[in-house]
Amino acid sequence: LRALSYIPYSESITLSPMTASNATNPYKEKEPFVYEFGGPIGALLTVLALPPVLLTLTYYASIGHISLDPTAIYESSFSHDPSTFLKCFIGLLVWFLFLVVLERFLPCEFVQGAPLPNGNGKRLTYRINGHLAFWITVLVASSCFPVMQDGRLQFSSAPLHLLYDYYGDLSLAAIAWCSILSVYLYIKSFSGGILAKGGDSGVAIYDFFIGRELNPRCGSFDWKEFCELRPGLIGWAILNMAFVTVQKEKLGYVSGSMILVNVFQGIYVWDALYQERAILTTMDITTDGFGFMLVFGDMAWVPFTYSLQARYLVDHDPNLGIYALMGIIFTNFVGYSIFRGANSQKDAFRRNPDGEDVKHLQFLQTKRGTKLLTSGFWGMARKINYTGDWIMGLSWCMLCGFESLVPYFYAIYFCILLIHRSERDDHMCHVKYGKDWDEYKKIVPYRFIPGII
Repeated sequence: LRALSYIPYSESITLSPMTASNATNPYKEKEPFVYEFGGPIGALLTVLALPPVLLTLTYYASIGHISLDPTAIYESSFSHDPSTFLKCFIGLLVWFLFLVVLERFLPCEFVQGAPLPNGNGKRLTYRINGHLAFWITVLVASSCFPVMQDGRLQFSSAPLHLLYDYYGDLSLAAIAWCSILSVYLYIKSFSGGILAKGGDSGVAIYDFFIGRELNPRCGSFDWKEFCELRPGLIGWAILNMAFVTVQKEKLGYVSGSMILVNVFQGIYVWDALYQERAILTTMDITTDGFGFMLVFGDMAWVPFTYSLQARYLVDHDPNLGIYALMGIIFTNFVGYSIFRGANSQKDAFRRNPDGEDVKHLQFLQTKRGTKLLTSGFWGMARKINYTGDWIMGLSWCMLCGFESLVPYFYAIYFCILLIHRSERDDHMCHVKYGKDWDEYKKIVPYRFIPGII
């Protein structure tokens, strides 16, 4: 499964105005279609497998261990009550619409994205206010949730414990909503708009999975950019808040592990939304269509698998000592420093290569006119930001102790994801830069860890 979280990309895979016209060449020349993810069969199997895998993971987080009993998984992963499912589904739609309202009406910055791959140099304009929407949502959930009391409108904290009580049913509702939206987007893609090169194979199930239309919109509302960060990522943070609330009710206190997993993951979500404009030059926005792969990843996979650690800690906290917690804090700090330092350096160089902070950096000048950094963070490894990202994720898992493999699903899955994504990126960059990319790889031979791999 493709990227299911916010992952800033290196300079090498972004489109600049100079390269926009070249991006149309694949559309002009008839080339053999290259399938990814195992082609149509792989796409079909992934679409069928992801929902039960998600429900199984939420069940495992609840019981605290892996079970191979399919009957128990099916019977206990959600309530099987239609009325409960309907309430959860309606609640999920209200959540989605609430964030749409914030996106539409909160103050925003209008930012242009990368040139569209149709040769005319046009850029789409995006409303950037996800950071403000995040804080408004946290405020509403913590103290400004509207309730009726004695016939009067009052404001209080949201009943977050319901998210714990109906965790499985909510994940099932998210699966249903993502499936419905994916069908709508697939049908809509035949009404016009620029098609994604990778999602226009002519095989329905494959195109449904990858996404046919590159930037589906309703007026100025951009479905892909909105879903990429807001419903899933902010939902992840709110789920974590709910698990804090429930652990406090059950134990009478909040454990160190629960506090840290909320702080670490909260910073991660905040960072993604604070840097919202950075996703406009990522492969998600510039290259991939918006189909089931991204829809499910953004709004089902992210909130309900990335919150597994906090859900696990509610009932299975390992009660780690102060030294263990300090070691994990250090691990997270190292990961975040690499992750943020690398991406900040890249963004600063992209904005102004002559800036005081980056003018000393060495680079490879490509024949396409762009520059590939060969020193600083990016001189150590081509995907050094991925390494920092994974170290952060590992620290989240470590907060759950070592008695169960369930919380470590994220670290295992994320490692596989980043390796696959780096290979996909390497292929795209080789196509884009040709011999310059070969030369770049000679200068920066390591992918993730300097001197090792």
